Amino acid sequence: MSMEISIRKHLQAGDRGFNLDITLRTGSNRVVLYGPSGAGKSLTLQAIAGLLIPDHGMIRLKQNVLFNSATGICLPPQQRKVAYLFQDYALFPHLTVAQNVAFGLRKGSFNLRRPHDHPMVKKWLASFELSATANSYPHQLSGGQRQRVALARALVLEPDILLLDEPFSALDLSLRDKMRHELSELQRHLDVPMMVITHDPADLALLGDEIFEIRDGKINA
Repeated sequence: MSMEISIRKHLQAGDRGFNLDITLRTGSNRVVLYGPSGAGKSLTLQAIAGLLIPDHGMIRLKQNVLFNSATGICLPPQQRKVAYLFQDYALFPHLTVAQNVAFGLRKGSFNLRRPHDHPMVKKWLASFELSATANSYPHQLSGGQRQRVALARALVLEPDILLLDEPFSALDLSLRDKMRHELSELQRHLDVPMMVITHDPADLALLGDEIFEIRDGKINA
């Protein structure tokens, strides 16, 4: 994967302001953004995904320009081929596991009442050993299972990159270590580029071939 980011964004909340000023280039498939809470890690991922629009700059993923303030390019999130896994997984509580995985595939006549009919849904349920829980609801799942459902939903659209925002923060310590190793092996097997943000040093060695430390809205050189 090749990615180039050079963005600036000023955010104001009451009398408090924050300046995001991120410049990075990487060719790695396993990137970690590391730093304390409030440093600007999540804002950086949101800018890549199109959920935050920078004031100035450029974002390029592979050969695709996602954002360029100079030329007026700003692709909407659904056109970026970027999958974003939120901290709380953001599963729909009223949908089954299969329906959650299939949600991103809702186009034309595809019917969420029959998600098992879609071959991609079948593929990812099997890949994450979720077939037996396909008709269960999120509240009936363990923390590890909910994370797998969220990953399956993110990957069903075959994105160019997977963005993970503190993916283990909602898990207890024993499950966190297990899922960390599972995610590492999964990424190597699927060869899907990923960018993980964390403040946990234990994530660095296992998940990051290239690590960028962010502090106060900037890359700490």
